[in-house]
Amino acid sequence: MKQYIPFIFFGLFITILIAANIYLARRFNFYFSTENARIFYVLFSSLSLLMFFGMMPLTNATSVFASFVYISAAVTMGVLLYLLLSVITVDIVNIFAKMKPLTSGLLVLLLTFSISLFGVLNSWNTQITRHEIAINGLSKEIRAMHLSDIHIGHFRGKNFLKKLVNKTNKENVDVVFITGDLFDGKINLTKEELIPLTQLNAPVYFVDGNHDKYTDVKTIKQYLNEINVSVLDNEIIEFGELQIIGLNHMRADSSTFNMHAESNQITVQSTLATLSPDKNKPAVLLHHSPDGIKYANQHGVDLYLAGHTHAGQIFPINFIAKSIFEFNRGLHNFNGTRVFVSEGAGTFGPPMRVGTKSEISVLTLKPF
Repeated sequence: MKQYIPFIFFGLFITILIAANIYLARRFNFYFSTENARIFYVLFSSLSLLMFFGMMPLTNATSVFASFVYISAAVTMGVLLYLLLSVITVDIVNIFAKMKPLTSGLLVLLLTFSISLFGVLNSWNTQITRHEIAINGLSKEIRAMHLSDIHIGHFRGKNFLKKLVNKTNKENVDVVFITGDLFDGKINLTKEELIPLTQLNAPVYFVDGNHDKYTDVKTIKQYLNEINVSVLDNEIIEFGELQIIGLNHMRADSSTFNMHAESNQITVQSTLATLSPDKNKPAVLLHHSPDGIKYANQHGVDLYLAGHTHAGQIFPINFIAKSIFEFNRGLHNFNGTRVFVSEGAGTFGPPMRVGTKSEISVLTLKPF
């Protein structure tokens, strides 16, 4: 049954998309009283086709025109979502207010523009969050910067990465952890784009994410190695008193379905069993998504760092993400294993954040 989940989800998405197109076309024809209602059916169908065929097929496109189409499609996705929500909101208000059709239409456009603009601006407002975490076995404090989901691609590149590096250096941290989705497409996949990482004043440790795999994880790891970023490939290394466990992006266990991870025998459960971390030493585990935390706990991991969820990124998807992921954002405690899930520095799809924030996190690891 689990293997059919993507097809069920796809069928549901198409059904909702068709219904939304019909609803929007009818409402806009009502708002603006056009003689030919077909124009709205054509308009919304065309925008939906742009969204559908302009994103996933062109994620790894490298030409200027294809990138323009991708960007247009991604923005369209966000705008259409808030257009639909605005129409629904105004329809509910009209149960009580009884506004004129033209007034309703103009209010819908104003709401859509305002929310979309806020979402775009908010996505570029990278905030620094701070957390103190007690780690058993440490004899001195360690300050770490946690970066995740930067998504270098059609929207973000070298300049954005440089801003993150500058913010990180100002925090005077001892170590930097990057938990995947560094890239989001091949258009900026060059070593030059990663040069800002060489300006960090602390050692950097990286594990891959699902979008790194979609882009070209082998090349990404090669470039990172060439600029002296420590790429962890299902291994444990020592950093002072810490064991740093770095896992490639994978499923929690063989019985877990994960549409973003490969369906092979390599899982968090099996990999940790093979690595067998020393339970007598403090351990930090880096993994892209917050999966398999119970296995990390069984192996004595003190701190599990992840990203991937974006906390849902935009309303109302943030509520859906919260229901899907047990640990969706922020700091949690799982039977003594602290779990921190970053909302991410970048965005995927619509370059918007509504109900969430773009964050990088200073984690102060304190002796316990």
